Amino acid sequence: MLLPTRRTSVRAARLLNTATGLLATSVLLDSGLEHYRGSFKNRAMYTPPLAAALTLGVSAHGTADARPAAHRLRQCVFGGAALTGIAGTAFHAYNVLKRPGRLAWQNLFYGAPIAAPVAILLAGLLGAAAEEVRHTRPGRIPRVFGVPAGRLLAAVSGIGLLGTAAEAGLLHFRGAFQNRAMLAPVTLPPLAAVALLGAAARSSRRRMRVARAMLRLTALLGLIGVGFHARGVARNMGGWRNWSQNLLNGPPLPAPPSFTGVALAGLAALGLLRKDRHG
Repeated sequence: MLLPTRRTSVRAARLLNTATGLLATSVLLDSGLEHYRGSFKNRAMYTPPLAAALTLGVSAHGTADARPAAHRLRQCVFGGAALTGIAGTAFHAYNVLKRPGRLAWQNLFYGAPIAAPVAILLAGLLGAAAEEVRHTRPGRIPRVFGVPAGRLLAAVSGIGLLGTAAEAGLLHFRGAFQNRAMLAPVTLPPLAAVALLGAAARSSRRRMRVARAMLRLTALLGLIGVGFHARGVARNMGGWRNWSQNLLNGPPLPAPPSFTGVALAGLAALGLLRKDRHG
């Protein structure tokens, strides 16, 4: 077994911090716009943007930090982000379930998106995992909650990709998949998730190569998706000249990079799995 060096652990932790920062950026902009559209009727609606902003700040610090030691402040912020995600999921579920018809399609389409707060929860979990990986002693396998970090992060990233794809699928279904490109977020990320989970379950060079290629394509998809959403905004009445209205009503620009963030976390997991692999 090839045990990871401290340099390997720090490199993986910094990549996880980058992934966390991308997710936090997506949440900051998306929740900020959506809650602004809702006029911040509930004061709790200020919490997700604030938590995301703090998470983005400490993630940037972690990405630049090359020291092989956990940081207390970063750990606290990441923990707070995870709790914010749990509370937000409960609030959004309540918002949908209190409406007439409860889990009717209409409520899922136009009520508070149930899966949206999971993004800040995932950011908090990945950030906390980054601190655990970074703090690994020389000659030890990085572990999170007593589980080898590579396998656990692969599982979390794979499930995260499936959940993100499900949310995109719901919204694209609402849009009747008018553009064939709208099929990409509901096909490529799930395939990448399956490849990643397969590599974690039974590691081999071939599985690792396939998973790495699929994750890189998914990361690229998240960036390309911003361009498609920008085109969707431009197609609304008034286009970008009426940006203040169309940014609220058009496809959300900050949403696609969440795929990039989760895919980067998956790549970090593969880096740790490669070092843990027998052979």
